[in-house]
Amino acid sequence: MTKTHLITFAVALLVRTSHAFVTSSNPPKLFRNICAASIDTALLSSTTTPTTTHDDDEEAVLSLPMFINESEQLSKRPASSLSPQKMILIAKRFLASNGGLGGDPDMLSPSFTFEGPVVGPLSKTEFVDAIGSVDFNAAFPNFTSEFYGFHIDPFEGDRIWYTARGKGKNTGPLVPFVPESSGTGKMVVNPPQVCSLTIEHSTGLISKYTIGYVVDRTVGNTGGLGGLYGILYALGRPLPFPEANPWKKSIQYDLFQKIGGLLQKLQ
Repeated sequence: MTKTHLITFAVALLVRTSHAFVTSSNPPKLFRNICAASIDTALLSSTTTPTTTHDDDEEAVLSLPMFINESEQLSKRPASSLSPQKMILIAKRFLASNGGLGGDPDMLSPSFTFEGPVVGPLSKTEFVDAIGSVDFNAAFPNFTSEFYGFHIDPFEGDRIWYTARGKGKNTGPLVPFVPESSGTGKMVVNPPQVCSLTIEHSTGLISKYTIGYVVDRTVGNTGGLGGLYGILYALGRPLPFPEANPWKKSIQYDLFQKIGGLLQKLQ
């Protein structure tokens, strides 16, 4: 490893460390000196280091082990595995069977489990009973489910990942949360949520269903919440416990950040 590489590595390490623990915009003197040394060294070496072509750079980037060759990884699945196309079709049939809200119980394996960020795991019976207790179609007769990005997990060859959004106006009752016959009249816009369905290759039945993992809490009007908790928050009827309400910074985390900022100023 050359001196230039060592300096660049040190700069990268300091950048990662400073981002992780402090938020001050006034970097320590040592950090500024190393940055300056790295820039000077890079300028000196730029006149002697051969430049690579765009194609060479592209090949080098794409060959990095951090980027998984999904086709190659999926080819390692047993010969008896369902094809990706067949698995995605099963997933879409399940979602379409109930308008994207739950799905046909006959498509669930006896060992089925359901799980969300703070809900579950629920067994098949518990899941079917829970879905059946809420008449979502009455509450949102014109709700538009939005599913996209279906793909097979290269490490779990029996699992399909996809992203879910959706929006609709509440014009009917959502008992027991919204008892009014005309609903709240409020619009719900879901944030993007990562979901998954795990399918048994031998039976084609779904053995696991996960939903509600929000990937951008700034999108929509659910307070960054997924699933039913997010919908109830958007309707102004949040449930009375922290898990069903938008994230708030804890006292411990706030104290941690303040101490980190103070230590940075003292350097």
